[in-house]
Amino acid sequence: MSEPVHVVLDEIVMVAAGQGNVLVSRLIHRAHAEAGWYLYAPARALVEADRARPGTAEYLAALPALTLLPLDLPTALAVAADPAGAWSMPHALHAAQPTPERPDGAVIATIHPDRWTGHPVRTLNLATEE
Repeated sequence: MSEPVHVVLDEIVMVAAGQGNVLVSRLIHRAHAEAGWYLYAPARALVEADRARPGTAEYLAALPALTLLPLDLPTALAVAADPAGAWSMPHALHAAQPTPERPDGAVIATIHPDRWTGHPVRTLNLATEE
């Protein structure tokens, strides 16, 4: 049996899902169809995605393979500590860190992996060539 795959969606890849990005669609399908694949949507990233493309939150929230990660107290403290004052990136970064449920952490799915340079996180580049 293979190890479980945990993937956190950043807000940019969430928007890409609503725009028909084929690689994001394949990731969502795989998480739905195969055991051991888990997708996570940090609440703050979901809000940012919905602001950029209204309807994204409802679309993603309806997916059975997606788990919404709330802004609980430990997460709020981690997000508040971000010196840039951002919300969605620190929430995704916090979600990708190791936990008892995800001892190896999670990979962040994005279409702009360069924005994660310098952060202690693995990325999955889902950008498609145009």
